[in-house]
Amino acid sequence: MTEVKTMKSERIRRILSYVGGPYMALAVLFLVCACSSDVFLKPDNLLNILRQVSYSGLIALGMTFVIVSGGIDLSVGSLFALCGVCSLLSIRNFTPVQPVAGMSPELCGLLLGGAVCVLTGVIGGLLNGSAVVFGRVPPFIATLGTYSIFRSLALYLADSGTVSTENYTSEPFRPANELLTKIGECEVFGMSLPGLMLIVLTVVLGVLLARTAFGRHVCAVGSSERVARFAGIRTGQVRFLTYVIIGLCVGVSAFLAAGRLGSVSSTNAGLFYELDAIAAVIIGGASMSGGRGTLAGTLAGVLILGILSNILDMWGVAATLQGLVKGLVIIVSVLIQKKG
Repeated sequence: MTEVKTMKSERIRRILSYVGGPYMALAVLFLVCACSSDVFLKPDNLLNILRQVSYSGLIALGMTFVIVSGGIDLSVGSLFALCGVCSLLSIRNFTPVQPVAGMSPELCGLLLGGAVCVLTGVIGGLLNGSAVVFGRVPPFIATLGTYSIFRSLALYLADSGTVSTENYTSEPFRPANELLTKIGECEVFGMSLPGLMLIVLTVVLGVLLARTAFGRHVCAVGSSERVARFAGIRTGQVRFLTYVIIGLCVGVSAFLAAGRLGSVSSTNAGLFYELDAIAAVIIGGASMSGGRGTLAGTLAGVLILGILSNILDMWGVAATLQGLVKGLVIIVSVLIQKKG
């Protein structure tokens, strides 16, 4: 019994050491921003920060699983665009004209678009996982290839333009799906739906990573795939599922973003989201070599990046220089990890 308690306390101490640093940095940054701007602490501004980071933040949650397992995914931004394009095209072209099973055409279109968006994300994750696990292609190379493939498919399907749910050029004529717009603008307890989804999925996926056998296997594979294999863990299956998880997160994020904007640009949607997601995971204390990371830390990394962008705008820093600040934060985070 004493040994079990010791092991649990050691695990808690280790988790706190991973998460404590990012949240201390978040607290310091929050204090600096509050002292330097009268607008920063206003509820509308704080909720706006949460909404803005929620789309890349949802992807960062899935990226945590991939990085902790020792992999990486560079294709998420392109997959985000492809999910959004496929979703809105399905709503525009395949929404029934008459009610189906007592559901209005708008509701049918909304459900169809959501299903297509999430399914596209999952299929993208399946392709990445298959290339890495079954094709034995290094994750960097495999996802660099699908990065190009997914973006090209999005450009092709959208004719290199922007897709919306409106259809006035051919029969049947359809206006924009208002239910989709309402989903994007929906607020729960004063919080945007994407922001609420970010918090809920952080808790759910956090439990999956920290409290289940699958989560322990993800960490074991990232620490040493060879040792994990000798321990009887199906390392290929574990890595495969991490790419499915991130694909699911991309699909959810893309659908929420499509609802917010009412359209998806095949050229700009999801641009640099892979960098934001990876940066959030690393700032949150995960190791790029795998084996270590928490969803709570990733959430802290997401918020740090969002607050930085917000306060730099308030300080009047040119948008072209904000990437410089973000890059420095990433490098400093890695240096701190090495010294720790």
